[in-house]
Amino acid sequence: MRHNKGYRKLNKSSEHRKALFKNMLNSLIKYEQIITTLPKAKELKPQIDKVITIGKKNVLNNKKKLFSKLQNQSSVKKVFEELSKRYNKRNGGYSRVLKAGFRTGDDAPMAVIELVDKNEQARKIDKPKKEEKKADNKDIPQKAATK
Repeated sequence: MRHNKGYRKLNKSSEHRKALFKNMLNSLIKYEQIITTLPKAKELKPQIDKVITIGKKNVLNNKKKLFSKLQNQSSVKKVFEELSKRYNKRNGGYSRVLKAGFRTGDDAPMAVIELVDKNEQARKIDKPKKEEKKADNKDIPQKAATK
């Protein structure tokens, strides 16, 4: 019987699962919204809620706990400086999982997991601006035809 087995194994080894969720937590903290499969999103939701709850109490020991879990200094900094202030009055429920149809190819159920009251500018952190690309192309001199 499968009593008291309260998590999904996702057909991965324990180390792979641990690394997967660490990377997903870091991405969710950085971009505040990610698209993944539905079972992964449902497993990630309680973990991100616990991370934000730990970050609400600004104590050195909590910073060490989060750094050992996330292993990314910028994520820990964002949790303590931005997210803890944003969710100061909220008692839990910092994230939501929205179903997003099915993936083409293997028909896996997809989901969007996002932070409640998210910052819309966080999704555009690593994307280059289109205006810069156009400006760069104009600066390059064109070769003249020799014929």
